[in-house]
Order: sequence, then C-alpha cells, then structure tokens
Amino acid sequence: MPVRPYARTSSPVSTPRAGIRLPWWALLLPAAAFVILLGLILNPAEAQAATAEPGATQLLERVRDLLAR
Repeated sequence: MPVRPYARTSSPVSTPRAGIRLPWWALLLPAAAFVILLGLILNPAEAQAATAEPGATQLLERVRDLLAR
C-alpha cells in the first residue's frame, strides 16, 4: 500500500504576519523589575546579614537613596 505524503494546510505559523503581539506592559514590567533588583544589589558593601529594622523600611530607604542620586 503506498504511503501518502502529509499534505500541509496553511497554518498560522507559516503566514508572514502571524506572530504574538505583546502589550507594552509585558515588556516593561520584567525590565523594570530587573532594573530595580539590580539597583538593590549594586552596593553589597552596605548589605547587612541581620538588622533590627523591618525589611519594608530598609527597602524604602534604598529606593529613596537610588532616586536621590
């Protein structure tokens, strides 16, 4: 019995305009998170293992220092 070749139909992948369109925030949010986290670890000399201050206070102080530069 002869084997028939697979007949390809037009699929969305083969069309030139087919693609995934991302909203603007889908690229902005990961980029912003990366920049913020990078800013938090840029100065490891100020890092302390344990502090008496709550983490939120320390985070806000670092954000304030970054914005003051």
